[in-house]
Amino acid sequence: MKILVVNGPNLNMLGKRPSEYYGSRSYSELVDLLENWGSENGVSVEVFQANIEGEIIDRLHKMDFDGLVINPGAFAHYSIALRDALEILNVPKVEVHISNIHAREDFRTRSVTAAVCDGVISGLGFDSYLLGLEYVKKRVG
Repeated sequence: MKILVVNGPNLNMLGKRPSEYYGSRSYSELVDLLENWGSENGVSVEVFQANIEGEIIDRLHKMDFDGLVINPGAFAHYSIALRDALEILNVPKVEVHISNIHAREDFRTRSVTAAVCDGVISGLGFDSYLLGLEYVKKRVG
């Protein structure tokens, strides 16, 4: 079983972003956490990050994974192209956000990508990813 974890724009800057929303841990700490979860659960976890929308879409188009956890970052709020790429994937997929997007600016409360995912986990910090991984693992079984 292979689960792809995709991180969108600016997530590579964790640890430098406002800690009240994103905490103080770095992106490398997130990657370590996700890869360790994979090792502990017998799951191959690939972590991919890009600040460019097309690179994320190209990665999704490879369709070489059994499930997806995606933090689209700001693309969640306006990227119809990313939404369309997610829609064609026939695997369990969960959208995650570190911060609670519903407790932030109005423009962040709407996700155009959420409707084509199985569910959304928001506001639980790095635990959002772990819960997403658990869901996908259970669904892929």
